Amino acid sequence: MLNANDLQQLAAKGISEEQINEQLACFVKGFPFLEITASASVEKGIMVISQEQQATYMNAWDNYLAQNKKIVKFVPASGAASRMFKNLFEFLSADYTAPGNAFEKKFFDEITKFAFYKALNNKCLENEGKDIPSLVENGNYKAVVANLLEEKGLNYGQLPKGLLLFHTYPDTVRTAMEEHLAEGAIYAKNNAGEVNIHFTVSPEHQALFEQLVADKKNDYEDKFSVNYDVSFSVQKPSTDTIAADMENRPFRDKNGKLLFRPGGHGALIENLNDVDADVVFIKNIDNVVPDSFKCSTVIFKKVIAGVLVSIQQKIFDYLALIEGGKYTHTQIEEMIHFLQNDLCIKNPDTKYLEDAELVLYIKNKLQRPLRVCGMVKNVGEPGGGPFLAVNPDDTVSLQILESSQIDLNDPDKKAMFEQGTHFNPVDLVCALKDPNGNKYNLPDFVDKNTGFISYKSKDGRELKALELPGLWNGAMSDWNTIFVEVPIETFNPVKTVNDLLRPEHQ
Repeated sequence: MLNANDLQQLAAKGISEEQINEQLACFVKGFPFLEITASASVEKGIMVISQEQQATYMNAWDNYLAQNKKIVKFVPASGAASRMFKNLFEFLSADYTAPGNAFEKKFFDEITKFAFYKALNNKCLENEGKDIPSLVENGNYKAVVANLLEEKGLNYGQLPKGLLLFHTYPDTVRTAMEEHLAEGAIYAKNNAGEVNIHFTVSPEHQALFEQLVADKKNDYEDKFSVNYDVSFSVQKPSTDTIAADMENRPFRDKNGKLLFRPGGHGALIENLNDVDADVVFIKNIDNVVPDSFKCSTVIFKKVIAGVLVSIQQKIFDYLALIEGGKYTHTQIEEMIHFLQNDLCIKNPDTKYLEDAELVLYIKNKLQRPLRVCGMVKNVGEPGGGPFLAVNPDDTVSLQILESSQIDLNDPDKKAMFEQGTHFNPVDLVCALKDPNGNKYNLPDFVDKNTGFISYKSKDGRELKALELPGLWNGAMSDWNTIFVEVPIETFNPVKTVNDLLRPEHQ
C-alpha cells in the first residue's frame, strides 16, 4: 500500500508505518461510544466550594507558591481566527452593500467600542483616503470590513486570536496574549517573582508572537513586578494523522502524495509532555477579560489550584504509607474511601480483593497525573460535559466528554446527556509529577479509543479525517480528575468578533 516516496514522507514527519496502519484501522472499525453511568452533578462528582473553604484553598495555593515550585500557564493559541470573523466574511461576499442582518448592524453601530477601532481607522485612512465615519456615510461598509480582514489592512482574517486587540484601557489597548501575561502575573507567580507562560502556536505565526513578547514584556514586568519566561511550541508533525478516502485507503493528492491533517488539540498532549513543571494551568487563548473583570477569575484559579495541591498532598501521603509497608486494614479502607469519594473512582470488584491486591490497586490508581477542572452551570454554550464514564479496566471515573462520544440514539444515554447541569469551559490546573519529583509520561495515560472521524473534502473529493483524543477528553482519560463548580463569569470566550462588545470585554 505504501511506496518508497510514502516512506520518505513518513520519515520526514517522524511517523512510523505502524502508526499509519493503526490509523487506517481506525477508519475501518470506527471509535466506540463511551459507556456512561451518569452526568456529573453537585450531588455526585462536582465539588461546590463554600466561601469559607475558598479562603482555605487560596491559602493552600499561596503556601505552595512560597515553595518556589515551577508553575506554568499553558495556552493553546494555534490557528487563524477566521471563524471569529465568519459573519463578516459572509458580508464581504454578499450581493448587498449595507449591513443587512442583526449581526452586521451591531458590528457597525458599535464599531467605535472595539479595541482595534483606532488601528482600523488608520488603515482605512492609509488605504482608502477616508476614515471609518466617512466610509460609512458614503455607504462603503465593505471597505471597512476589507481593511479589517484582508492583508492590505489589519489582516485579522488570517491572524490568530492571540495577536488581535481585545480590550481598551485608558492609556493603551491589549491583545488576548497580553491579557494572559497579566493574568499569569496575578495567580501563577512564585515567591521569586517568576511567571512562566507557554503558548502553542502555528509555525507561520510564531515570529509574530515572539515579536509581540519582545515589544511588550518589559512593560508588563515593570507593571506587575515579575520576571516572565515566555516560551512557544508548535504541534509536532509526528502528531498529524493520515486522511482516508471513502474506501478507507490512504487519500492521495493530485500529485499522488499522502495527505496528512493536523490531529486536533489532542496532539498538544505531546507539547504538554515537554513542559517541565510541577503545576500547569490550561486555559484557552480567547477566554480573557480586562483587569476590571479579573477578580472572580483570579479567585477561582487560586481556589482550584488550592484543591489540586491539597488533594495531591493527600495522594503523596498515601503513596508514602504504601511504600513504607506499615499500613493497617483501617488505613486501606480509608484509602479506598478516598478513591471512591474524593476521586469518584468506583470499582465493582474491590469487595472481592484481598488486602495485598487492594493495595496494588490503590497504588496503581494513585500513581497518575492529577487535574482539577472548573465546571460552569450549563447555559447553552457549546463544550464538553462532565460525566461518570466506564474505563477500559471496567472502573468508573470522572471524564470530560463531547456529545460525539455518547450514543445519543440510546434513550438512557440521551437522557443523561440532556440532564447535564454543567459544562467544561477549558479551565484546568494539572499536577504532572510523582512524589519523587519525576514527570509522568503523559502519552501513557491517553485512551486511544476516544478519537473521532470527521468528513472533509480536498480538491472536490470527499475524505475522512481522523482527530486524536481531545486534550482534555481522551488524552487525559487515565488521569485522576476532580470537578469543581466555578462561576459563569469566569468564562468569557470570544467566538465571534461581536462577543468583544459584551460588557465583560468593555
